[in-house]
Amino acid sequence: MKYNFARTPNRRDPNVLNKWTWYPPDVLPMWVADMDFPAPKPILDGLRKVVAQGVLGYELPSNALKETVAKRMERLYRWKVEPEAVTAVTGIVSGFSVAARAFCTAKRGVLVQTPVYNEFHELKNNVGIPQLNAPLVKRVNGNILTYEIDWDIFEKQAKKAGMFLLCNPHNPLGIIFSRKDLRRMAEICIENDVLIVSDEIHSELLLGDSKFIPMAKLSSEIANHTITLVSPSKTFNVPGLFCGFAIIPNQELRERYNREVEHLRLHVSSLGLHAARIAFSGQCDDWLAELRSHLTSNRDFLVEYVTRYMPQVRTTIPDATYLGWLDFTQTPIEDSPYDFFLKEARVALSDGKIFGAEGKGHVRINFGTSRKILQQGLDRMRRALRTIQ
Repeated sequence: MKYNFARTPNRRDPNVLNKWTWYPPDVLPMWVADMDFPAPKPILDGLRKVVAQGVLGYELPSNALKETVAKRMERLYRWKVEPEAVTAVTGIVSGFSVAARAFCTAKRGVLVQTPVYNEFHELKNNVGIPQLNAPLVKRVNGNILTYEIDWDIFEKQAKKAGMFLLCNPHNPLGIIFSRKDLRRMAEICIENDVLIVSDEIHSELLLGDSKFIPMAKLSSEIANHTITLVSPSKTFNVPGLFCGFAIIPNQELRERYNREVEHLRLHVSSLGLHAARIAFSGQCDDWLAELRSHLTSNRDFLVEYVTRYMPQVRTTIPDATYLGWLDFTQTPIEDSPYDFFLKEARVALSDGKIFGAEGKGHVRINFGTSRKILQQGLDRMRRALRTIQ
């Protein structure tokens, strides 16, 4: 193995506010979705070169960068994207916020599949639109959780929506939706004149033998009704550089979207643009292959640990991402497992309630770290559970 994912740098600099300094020093942070690994060397070398020349001036997304994004879509998925269909945005959250502002109204809001990424829930207040929930149905088999679509609810809510905000791969559940499910969701949206906005930020963080297909790749008709959001930020661990891309094949939708981007003055930083170009060029793909192997091993360790040592706890087996979803509703924890583990185990997780009402009694755990840190966190949680059993 060329890269060492057993080592993580010390991020406890008291002058820098990050997930390692947000809580007191004795708390192990396994919450916010960034990894504990340095970004790939080609990205770091490229950024050093930019900084070394000394001028950090304004920079616009180049045609070469848009071509790089388009070529990556073709290389990964055989999805032919024209460079002019690519718009740079300051991240995925701003990307779908722009779409909501441009295409939703006070009467036709945003459809989401809960429990889902907490930032999806902010649109209703930030943009002033209704949120239409189509909760995913939880199934339990021993310790293992799976989720599926309730088609009756999805179709009912789609009739009232202006935009369907899809999270695929899903955060926090780790689901990669099947081609069949994607097609059916798209057909319902098209029938009801609902724009599809597909957040695919985790699409390259595939675990095991999982495969991914972009929603817009399914057909030209679906592509014509879809805005796809991608970014190197999660895959190559550069989220703090705030750079993403909206891929919009439909020219009319693209022009409307771009007007809103300009209206909000969402200018991407030069360092973010440089990092994205290197990340999507293919220079870091060997690093990514080994990262996926490490994350897959960590996922399997997490599932085995929970199954063996926490028999009352249920867990997903994510197809992608570095995020686990743990269900503590069958344990003696009386209130919030987030509060319990922060106090009793000194482990900071993501409170399931921020992902929707269905997340009560659950937590999201970040296993994008070394095996040593992952086991340390799980050991602390296991010991804390023993005190109330």
